Amino acid sequence: MFTGIVAGQAHVERLADRAGLRSFTLRFVVPGFGAGLEIGASVAVEGVCLTVTALHGGPAGEVVAADFDVMQQSLALTTLGTLAEGSAVNVERAAKDGAEIGGHPLSGHVDCLGTISQVRRPENNHVLRIALPPRFMRYVFAKGYIAVNGCSLTAAEVNRAEGWFEVWLIPETLRLTTFAARREGDAVNIEIERQTQVFVDTVREAVDERLGPLVPLLEQWLRERGQSLDELARPAALPRA
Repeated sequence: MFTGIVAGQAHVERLADRAGLRSFTLRFVVPGFGAGLEIGASVAVEGVCLTVTALHGGPAGEVVAADFDVMQQSLALTTLGTLAEGSAVNVERAAKDGAEIGGHPLSGHVDCLGTISQVRRPENNHVLRIALPPRFMRYVFAKGYIAVNGCSLTAAEVNRAEGWFEVWLIPETLRLTTFAARREGDAVNIEIERQTQVFVDTVREAVDERLGPLVPLLEQWLRERGQSLDELARPAALPRA
């Protein structure tokens, strides 16, 4: 499990294709990031949970880089397939028992790709508008959690009709992550908040089961009033742990 609090960046030092997978060597930028890292440990790379397959030490014996294998399916479904040598990525170590959860629980399993449709830069802020496939927009609510490239963020504004949400990034987030380099048209890895998904799906299934053929009529009635079944299924705001 991860918390969505990105520790910093790593750089792709080397990549090699083998049958059915691609191997990455990531060099860590954050001092001490590799301390205690072992083969078999999990690291979130751009929000994708990867397993350490080899370690590389520096002059003082500290771990400064690690290897990871990525299956073809993961390369196709995430932004990892677009990485090249020199690319920067967000990284986070797996959460430890008793550690503070400053973000929200993440599995490191990407649900879909989003596309940055707009970038705005108000003073001391950085706003990304991200378009999502319609079937995933039902799980995104204003002031709700969303993970973008492994970073736990809050959706500031949501437009379900147009299929986008916005996140506002403070200077510290830009300093630690790769978001400052992201441009309009770039793809990003999205992991939706699991409790929200379960709540929305449960409500929708209950409505389908009870109303059956009346569901399309209900959805049409709500649309005419500027609402949706997804809005009715909106969960109450959950406090951060």
